[in-house]
Amino acid sequence: MAYEEPTWGEVDPAVFTRVAVISPHFDDAAMGAGHLLASYPVTTVITVLAGHPPAYPEVPSEWDALGGFVAGDDIVAARRLEDLAAMEVLESDHRWLEFSDHQYLAPEDRPTPADVAPVLAASLEELDATSVFFPMGLGNPDHVMVHEACLLVREEQPERAWFCYEDHGYKHIPGLLAWRVAKLLRSHPWPTPAIVPHAPDEERKRRAIWSYASQIPPLERDHALTARMEGRVPEQFWQLAPPPHGWETLADLI
Repeated sequence: MAYEEPTWGEVDPAVFTRVAVISPHFDDAAMGAGHLLASYPVTTVITVLAGHPPAYPEVPSEWDALGGFVAGDDIVAARRLEDLAAMEVLESDHRWLEFSDHQYLAPEDRPTPADVAPVLAASLEELDATSVFFPMGLGNPDHVMVHEACLLVREEQPERAWFCYEDHGYKHIPGLLAWRVAKLLRSHPWPTPAIVPHAPDEERKRRAIWSYASQIPPLERDHALTARMEGRVPEQFWQLAPPPHGWETLADLI
């Protein structure tokens, strides 16, 4: 059997003409793809869970309370303002979808990948995105749901270049990133670390992340935020594409 030569992760520069980054929550794109967003002139962050819930809980969640919110606060409104500030730092456009964070909804009311996919697909068509970067889908149920929704859209819109970015914080949970890579390999939208030219600017990325002021205390406590920033944890992007001809059986070896 003839085997194709590897591409060594190189990507056609034309795919970065119009970049869309899919963010489960307001801060995820800045953390996982902030350098990327700051490196290209036409970028848009689509935040999926940016909508107001039907009602906030009478007692704020531990995460929201640690961020300074009290009963009666409009948390989504405050976080939208933070998002606008972060997008200004990164010089990126934004789109807010009207789905709600899982913490505010009963399990039966939470959006599913099938609910999100058509709305997300319409946004990408409107933007005419040439490349789409979406989370690996690690740890948080909202991240998993958005990842699965993006895979559905990818099937319908194969003309775009599709990449996963690593969910910062969650990717450091033992085994999770390896699990997702193996799962993608078996399902054949093969994940390959891609050469995505971008200019890391740690100070600018820090300013963008710290724009999400209400998120900093819980991120410091639960996600080792400062340690990650001081460690200059890199942004890694994995292109999803069919396996080269002759390489398909590699997935059978894991």
